[in-house]
Amino acid sequence: MTQAYAFEELKQQINDGSIDTVLTCIVDMQGRLMGKRFHAKAFLDIAHSTTHCCNYLLATDLDMATPDGFEATSWQSGYGDYLMTPDLSTLRPMPWLSRTAMVLCDVLDHHTGEPVPHAPRQILKTQIKKLAALGYTANMATELEFFLFTESLKAINDSQFTQLTPISAYNEDYHILQTSKEEPVMQPLRNHLYTMGIPVEGSKGEAEAGQEELNIRYSDALSCADHHTIAKHATKEIAHQQGHSATFLAKWHHDRVGSASHIHQSLTRDGVSAFVDKARPLGMSHVMEHYMAGLLHYASDYTYFLAPYINSYKRFSKGSFAPTTIAWSVDNRTAAFRVCGEHTHGVRVECRIPGADMNPYLGQAALLAAGIRGITDALTLPAAFKGDGYHDETLPSIPASLPAALDHLSRSDMMADAFGEAVVRHYTRCGQWEVESFEQVVTDWEVKRGFERA
Repeated sequence: MTQAYAFEELKQQINDGSIDTVLTCIVDMQGRLMGKRFHAKAFLDIAHSTTHCCNYLLATDLDMATPDGFEATSWQSGYGDYLMTPDLSTLRPMPWLSRTAMVLCDVLDHHTGEPVPHAPRQILKTQIKKLAALGYTANMATELEFFLFTESLKAINDSQFTQLTPISAYNEDYHILQTSKEEPVMQPLRNHLYTMGIPVEGSKGEAEAGQEELNIRYSDALSCADHHTIAKHATKEIAHQQGHSATFLAKWHHDRVGSASHIHQSLTRDGVSAFVDKARPLGMSHVMEHYMAGLLHYASDYTYFLAPYINSYKRFSKGSFAPTTIAWSVDNRTAAFRVCGEHTHGVRVECRIPGADMNPYLGQAALLAAGIRGITDALTLPAAFKGDGYHDETLPSIPASLPAALDHLSRSDMMADAFGEAVVRHYTRCGQWEVESFEQVVTDWEVKRGFERA
């Protein structure tokens, strides 16, 4: 596996002509890569230390609109600049693009030089720093699900999103024959990511026609989010190169299952798992129990960061393997939180709430914030749930809509303390704009249902 570049290695490849383009990328609120393409020589001359971008990039929606109501930037303030500072430890080749490398950038205030507090990568870094102050390091991995379609993005767009043909015709969960047909996309995806230094383990068919899952090895929390974001971007570009398309929409059709991005997590202290205590039930330490108690206690407060769109909540339905209630269990896929690897050194907790549409930096940071509060307040973990989590009416429910999740977030003292009140207001406004935008639209469902009969 090729590791991320050392800067001197990149210099050598630029000087010998094997790299001629460098992408400088920030991660926006939606978890997408935004930035600039530099001629490689110019990157060495002027951009390897800093460059600029418009500060509206962290105050837009999926359509890149400029909604009002953000305190951080606006038309009134003139939409100024941010500094983009390359994190040279993230330099990587982009092997599916000719002679191209990339680097992730942190976002700084143009005037003060301080990190922008609502930048997704910074939000996660802040929680990692808080965890380190307690003596812990977080390790995480995401299971990234998505759908592949026969048509290209252009063909789908030209059809007004009415021509959507999954690349396979039937449920392909663990199906080798069907996924062999998808290897023109999946094989280069795995290999290119591996060449980039991203520790891909493998891919598999998921529980729907045309649905794939990509698995990347456990790593520290920041690397996990970086790997996830780059992999998601690579999936879209490589599918496009093969004449197909990919979507990470949480629920692309009401008759199809949704796409998740489960987050596995554990803590270490001095390089040793802080979640393991072989003398205790399930081999779970007190630290693990407190951490998990925080995840459960504050689940409604941070759900927005795991499900940020109107569509995200269409995924939460009974019998779909997406949770609807807040409970933890042992190896039970109807629960929102699943303990995996009990009685082993790999014991960990899996959060099954996030959809594939989440921003991993925000989702991971929210989970860490809740877990930290669980540890510092020594919260008590309730007994493990047994049974069908979809039908137990004694369990609290996951917020069932974006407005409900925003209400919980806006009133959460824990999230305000963890992320900062201004950051919570920033993302609450982002979610409110999503709701306002949706409420203005007349949907196909409304027209078909009421055109003649109303």
